[in-house]
Amino acid sequence: MPKLSEATRADRRQRLIESGWQCLAKSSYADLSVDEICLQASISKGAFYGYFPHKEALLLALLEDDAHAMEDHMAKLAAAEPSALIRLRSFAASMLEHAQAPGRAQIAADLWAAMLSDARVRRVVGASTARRRRILRSWIEAGVASGELVGAPANALASLMLALGDGLTIHARLDPEAFKWENIRVTVDLLLRALEPR
Repeated sequence: MPKLSEATRADRRQRLIESGWQCLAKSSYADLSVDEICLQASISKGAFYGYFPHKEALLLALLEDDAHAMEDHMAKLAAAEPSALIRLRSFAASMLEHAQAPGRAQIAADLWAAMLSDARVRRVVGASTARRRRILRSWIEAGVASGELVGAPANALASLMLALGDGLTIHARLDPEAFKWENIRVTVDLLLRALEPR
């Protein structure tokens, strides 16, 4: 059998990750089977185990994929937008859009359960949350220093924004009719306006 190029291997691994997201939009992580993921990806089960030694390894890959997507978006915001307030608003908008994705809502619910019993999951989630908190904190500190934002405890505000996204994702999963996402967007924008100096 010919050896696969690194590009082909990377493409197949990413297909498995994308298939994992697609499958999670329809079922829970606990009910998800390797067979189902392989069928969705059009990749053999044997090939799956060449990338992930077990299903739990795919969960960690999904977590890292999710974290990298958000961090890449934050890096683009930082490079393109000098205004701290606009960065925060753009981040909040993308966070809310992200929270609505069905597969991500399912993985978030499963994550909270997994974090109670799996130290690896706790480490991955904790590290990615800390990275995003540091970025948001730096934006807030820069905005306060420039006078664009009112003085606020930067770490607390960054933590609040991250917790808001996580909490809404879980609440929407518990009860899809609990609130309207459009009303959440309006309310978050109102809260962020309170950061503008009067």
